[in-house]
Amino acid sequence: MQTNSPGNAPKNKPLTGRIALVAGATRGAGRALAVELGRAGATVYATGRTTREHISEVGRKSETIEETAELVTEAGGTGIGVRVDHLVPDEVRALTERIDREQGRLDILVNDVWGGDVHVEWDKKMWEHDLEKGLRVLRLGIETHIVTSRYALPLLTRNPGGLLVEVTDGTAEYNRRYREPFYYDLAKAAPLRMTLGLAEELKEYGCTALCITPGWLRSEAMLDEHFKVSEEHWLDGCEQNPHFAISETPTYIGRAVAALAADPDVARYNGASLSSGGLAAEYGFTDVDGSAPDAWRYMTEVDQTAPTADVTGYR
Repeated sequence: MQTNSPGNAPKNKPLTGRIALVAGATRGAGRALAVELGRAGATVYATGRTTREHISEVGRKSETIEETAELVTEAGGTGIGVRVDHLVPDEVRALTERIDREQGRLDILVNDVWGGDVHVEWDKKMWEHDLEKGLRVLRLGIETHIVTSRYALPLLTRNPGGLLVEVTDGTAEYNRRYREPFYYDLAKAAPLRMTLGLAEELKEYGCTALCITPGWLRSEAMLDEHFKVSEEHWLDGCEQNPHFAISETPTYIGRAVAALAADPDVARYNGASLSSGGLAAEYGFTDVDGSAPDAWRYMTEVDQTAPTADVTGYR
């Protein structure tokens, strides 16, 4: 009789029996990561600070962690929403103790905590940027990931095959350039370096650490706050910036991580910097519209100051 064990999963749900923690799953890439892991059959603990009773400093009350958990379950997995502030070690410790108590294992850890955009002063030099806001950016983008790994990795390393996914903005190759302003650059470079260190420390346990980036993400905030368009009419945003034509939905990176988690040979990526577009070519998945945008190759090879955009050969 078939059981819900990691080694005996149906082909259409290859992550059946796998336990995942997606830290920072309220909206955007984090939500899509949780949903796509659930679609592949995983039990997903989805964490965030915004609930139906409490709004985080991001200020978007329309997306809640309860809704993410419901979407995971609707997709075919088991979604468990938990309000956690990943800057509070006791809350993260309690979360991992709960996962251990309820599941006895952790197979996939996704560090996607962010929420720092609201504090970034995009047009300021380092010495002009508000210091408290800058340090808040670093805490949200770096310290949260460290705290989460500190308490979740002892559970992840209990069994061989564990996967740690650090989520950032930009590949290692692209991020050799300065991603101004100063605090944003540090926050997005750090997960790449964390991945290199943890990849070395996890090897002896048979576990893998890798870093992944989406391309130009059509998150909820990007659509309705920046471009003021809906997903249905996202191409209208190209009137403001023609290069928005290379953008992708959050589902795209969700499918990328689900493919990685289901790959029995994922250890070949230990320490690697990966992108949703690059992995689409490797695993054969697409975005929801059937295209396969490769945003970082586009942004490297195409003149971003050009008044027109041609994404031929890039999606």
